[in-house]
Parts: sequence; structure tokens; C-alpha cells
Amino acid sequence: MKDYYRVLGVERKATLAEIKKAYRKLARKHHPDLNPGDKAAEQRFKEITEAYEVLKDPQKRKQYDTFGRVGPEAGTQRPGGGFRGFDFNSGGSGSFGDIFETIFGGAGGFSGRQSREAAASRPVPGEDLNYSITLSFMDAINGIETPIQLTRRIPCDVCKGSGTTPGSSRMVCPECHGTGQVQRQTGFMTFASPCSRCGGSGSLSGSPCSRCGGDGRLETLSRFRVRIPPGVDSGSRVRLAGKGNAGRHGGPPGDLIITIQVTPHAFFRRNGNDLEMQLPVTYTEAALGAKVPVPTLSGTTLLKIPPGIQSGRRLRLKNKGIQNLQGRARGDMIVEVQIAPPPTTDIEIRRLLKQLEETAAYNPREELGV
Repeated sequence: MKDYYRVLGVERKATLAEIKKAYRKLARKHHPDLNPGDKAAEQRFKEITEAYEVLKDPQKRKQYDTFGRVGPEAGTQRPGGGFRGFDFNSGGSGSFGDIFETIFGGAGGFSGRQSREAAASRPVPGEDLNYSITLSFMDAINGIETPIQLTRRIPCDVCKGSGTTPGSSRMVCPECHGTGQVQRQTGFMTFASPCSRCGGSGSLSGSPCSRCGGDGRLETLSRFRVRIPPGVDSGSRVRLAGKGNAGRHGGPPGDLIITIQVTPHAFFRRNGNDLEMQLPVTYTEAALGAKVPVPTLSGTTLLKIPPGIQSGRRLRLKNKGIQNLQGRARGDMIVEVQIAPPPTTDIEIRRLLKQLEETAAYNPREELGV
């Protein structure tokens, strides 16, 4: 009995991706088109394909792992005892769902061509791809065009995405021998169902393409220039239609979804579409009022500080915030005033502050009763 895992050179716990990778590598090496007249290579290619057809199909793989074989005889009553195809006391294959799935060939056993072979002939959309990009605060606010590169799948240049060798003819299905039906027996009961390998058609498509190993697609490194619109924030996503993986059998390509992360700014903070910052002012500016310069997204502007302003007071500059993603409006800029005391290491400054305290004596804690 063949060990399909050993044929492909993978472990029994190998993932589907690892099985596909191993098959493509071996198929390219032993493909008959690349080894004309080599009977050993042809036989090896058949074994590789047989192993792959079983291990890539979840139902067949489960049946193979359970019984060590795939086909009508798997799970049948063995001589010398009762039904031993399933161990009802084990955790791996004891559910009634597993039993009926094996008997009837899956949910589509009686409904017609819902097998892998039939599904493979229908157009299948390509997968979406995800890509993450980090922008500076100002690039996110103003928008930027930036280059990116990523690995994606494009249609195979040899088989044009079909997955089969150009010009190869269909062949009789080796599992049902062209009948399109298989019989599955358990105990004294026999069930007929459409062949899961050919979908009931009785035939299979031609030999797998040696270039792509039958997938119909090839991995390639793609480069794009992406325009990030103004106003994006951390978690914003930009979708590029048709820039994901290629579809199969004429299916449309997937999309490329770019997720954005934004680094913090030195003094600006974002709150929705409003821009916030703390503005230091001197004692004199706070007490007497002043017009002080303030940095904004469009350059420096003058902000009027009213006399007697206190730390924590928030002043608003209309339409000086962030443009929303629809481009129809801007938020505001919120400036929080913070009174910054002068350095007290200078003797003259200390003398003047003491003189001010004596001249304009007042108790700012009077309302607290202290």
C-alpha cells in the first residue's frame, strides 16, 4: 500500500499549502513533457499526481488517514468480525457525521456535480491581499503617493490560467473508470454516488501544466505606486480593485487592501477631523492679552489671546483642522493655552517677580478659604 505522504515527501500533519508546494516541485521535476521517453519519470509523475489528488481533498484525506486507502472498499466490513471501520470510543473519527460523510461521499453525494473536479471548471475569484503601510502624521494629513511592492499570483504565462498543459486531451477517470459512479459499501449496504474525482463526468482534464503545477497561477513580485488620499488615520483602508491574486478559470482578480498606520506628531494631536495642540504663553501675554504666532497645517497664523486667560482655556480656529476623506469640509484647530513661567535662575527675573508680587498683591486661593 502506497504511503502518499512519503510519495510527496511531507509529514502526515502537513498543511494544504505544504502539500501543494511539494506537489508543484515534484511535478515540475518529473513531468512527462520535461522527460520525454523516460518511463520511470512518467510512472513517478503518476504516483505524485495520485497522492496529490487524495491529500489535497479534505474528505479523501480523512478517509485515507482513517483506513489507509480511498475508494469503495474503504470502511467496508472486514472478514472475521463486525464493523471495524470506525472506533466509536476514540476522539478522532467516532462521530456519526463522519460515518455518514464517508458512506455518502459528503453533502453533495446525491445532488450531482459538487465535487472538486466539477468545481474546478467554474470561474473562481482571486483572493484579496492585505498590505500594511506606516505614514508620518503630516503625510497622512496631506496625502501622498508612495511606492509599494508585494508578492501576488498572476495567470500562468504557459497555460493562461487553465492549469492544464496546452493541447493535452481529457482522460478517463481512473477512479470510476469512466462510469461517473462509484459504489461505497458498509456492512450489507451498498450505495452508489457520483464520482468525487471527476464530478460524475467520467473524465478528467488533461495533464497538469508543468510551469504552474496545475494551479493556473504563478507568484511574482509586483510594484505599484499608491495614492493615499488626504485625511487618512490609523486603521484607514485603501482598496485597489483588481490588484490582488488572479482568479482561476476566468474568475476575476481579487483586490489589494492597504491598511494604514500613522506615527504620532511632536505637538499636533488628532481628534476626528479636529486638530489639537497645547500653546505655551508668557505671564505677560496671559495677563495683558496678545497676538501670538501659532503653527497650522497651512502655515503660521496669529491667534488672539484675551487678557487674563488661564491655563487650560481652549481657543478654536475655524477650518484649520483636517480635511475629511470625502474632501467636502475641514475640521477646526483647538488650541489649549498653557502659561509657561519664566526661568527663575536669573537674579534679575527673581527680583522683578518679587516686586510684582508686592505691588499687585492678591490671593488666587481666596475662594478656597485658604
